[in-house]
Amino acid sequence: MKTLLILRHAKSSWKNPDLSDHERPLNKRGKNDAPRMGQLLAREGLVPDLIISSSAVRAKATAEFVALACDYQSEIQYTRDLYHAWPAAYIDILHEVQNKHQRVMVIGHNPGIEELVEELSGEWVRMPTAALAQITPNIDHWADLALDNVEPLVQVWRPKELDD
Repeated sequence: MKTLLILRHAKSSWKNPDLSDHERPLNKRGKNDAPRMGQLLAREGLVPDLIISSSAVRAKATAEFVALACDYQSEIQYTRDLYHAWPAAYIDILHEVQNKHQRVMVIGHNPGIEELVEELSGEWVRMPTAALAQITPNIDHWADLALDNVEPLVQVWRPKELDD
């Protein structure tokens, strides 16, 4: 069974107004929350086989903190195609994932992340920074993932709701 993990990047900094949106780094809270989400993945037995992230600085940093905290052993794939992407872009990227990967994590931005979760699951859920959703699509091949199928939304974790 395939598992799709959808993570919104952690909280970013607005300190330097001269930086482009793509170049904004994580702030202190983001640097704290991202590893917590990685630890959660390890605790829940949900370490991804593959992480695909937006190329934005804040998303890349989120991916790196999460990967380190959950002991992810593979290379992280970065793509500008997930920078402020809408659900169809995520689906296009996931269609290219090799079927050997059972558990894939995508890291991106709102509003696209909330839209993706809603379009895949049929449920609207709030996805604040560093929120993580788990969906278990009823597919054998990533190429079969479609927005018009309603897939089970297993769980949503938000940093402020964690007990750790």
